[in-house]
Amino acid sequence: MIPKQNNLVSPPEVKYYPCAVSKGEMQLDDLARIIAGRSTISRADCYGVIMALSDVIGEALSDGNIVKIDSLGTFQLILQGTAADAAEPLGKSNIKGAKISYKPSKELKSIVKRITYQRIR
Repeated sequence: MIPKQNNLVSPPEVKYYPCAVSKGEMQLDDLARIIAGRSTISRADCYGVIMALSDVIGEALSDGNIVKIDSLGTFQLILQGTAADAAEPLGKSNIKGAKISYKPSKELKSIVKRITYQRIR
């Protein structure tokens, strides 16, 4: 539980909200080892495939494609920028950055819905 203060009300009040607690990180090597244990390919091959997938997703986004992986979700490039008063002066200088938008698949969302929660003291 984490406390958050609401300064918009008078007097300011503190309320407590649930917060997910991480058990740690899973690195690429961990993922490759688990996938290798569930399949017929080696850990090194899994590692290579995961790295290649990451590269290919980046290249596809750079080329202006939306990347959809049915069981994982959709990746799309989103630009951030400043507005122009008219369409004509709008150009590269208006682009301030880019983000990757990720939308999880229905399958992944249903897995998250089935998670059970417990309070950690």
